Amino acid sequence: MNRMNVEEMIRRAETPVFWVGAFTVASFSLWLLYKLLLGIRIWVLGNGRLLSPALGKWAVVTGATDGIGKSYAEELARRGFAMMLISRSQEKLEDVARSLEEQYNVETKTIAVDFGKTDIYPKVEAGLAGLEIGVLVNNVGVSYPYPEYYLHIPDLENFITNMINVNMTSVCQMTRLVLPRMAERSKGVILNISSASGMYPLPLLTLYSSTKAFMDFFSRGLQEEYRRQGIIIQSVLPFFVATKMTRIRKPTLDKPTPERYVAAELTTVGLQNQTNGYFPHAVMGWVTTKLVPNSIVIFLGATMNRLQRTGYLQRRKLREQKNGASLKSE
Repeated sequence: MNRMNVEEMIRRAETPVFWVGAFTVASFSLWLLYKLLLGIRIWVLGNGRLLSPALGKWAVVTGATDGIGKSYAEELARRGFAMMLISRSQEKLEDVARSLEEQYNVETKTIAVDFGKTDIYPKVEAGLAGLEIGVLVNNVGVSYPYPEYYLHIPDLENFITNMINVNMTSVCQMTRLVLPRMAERSKGVILNISSASGMYPLPLLTLYSSTKAFMDFFSRGLQEEYRRQGIIIQSVLPFFVATKMTRIRKPTLDKPTPERYVAAELTTVGLQNQTNGYFPHAVMGWVTTKLVPNSIVIFLGATMNRLQRTGYLQRRKLREQKNGASLKSE
């Protein structure tokens, strides 16, 4: 009797279990299809003609004389924007501006300021007055000269002030100056160039990582505040790009040139509020945030930076010994 009862229960359960399984498989299949189509939309089709001077005649790029910032300036000029370039060196600004004018036949303006200081923004505001700004790229940033433990960073007090001013204050202040007129016109794009280092803590680059996490949170919060007014505010989190800051000389598939990175990243604007900007970097971002436990990512980051620190200090010691020996011989 008990056996018959069990068999009857199994028979009754077969149909519900079948439909639960079918629903689960169908849901998973639809989810995979959605992700595949979304990936094709972002990484293959892109955003079309979204980034054009129809947003506003001018594009503003901070940190525009080297690396990713220079590549943003070049790509936006290629798309027809007049360019406002802001960086520290007037000589380098003039070189980049001249190159853009000759190559893309666009109007350019420059403002030379040190973003490590906080008294520069009246000058920046005066320089931006009257410009119809369609795109702002908050790119200027500084990192560590080499990975280091927090209390061992040389001139720590000034290091803290400078990094916060350049990596955080500049983003807030430039957004304060540009966003009001974008909101009035109900259109505009702000790209905040954070870093994959801001996706999780990165020991021995802790302060840098923290400032980039701030940029990411700031961007995503503002996007929710202003998206209904037609403004796009995107958080951009690249992994390694072959630039002067990263000291990577030879580009590879996962460490692209800044030109290749920027061309890929700009196709994601309007499609992703938070992006790694480049398909191999997106895969790396998914692996390090979704697949691998956070504690392991932090441990591996710390291990890598300890090795880099040791190598840097050894090379510095050898240089000092060599310089000391040459001085003695003289």
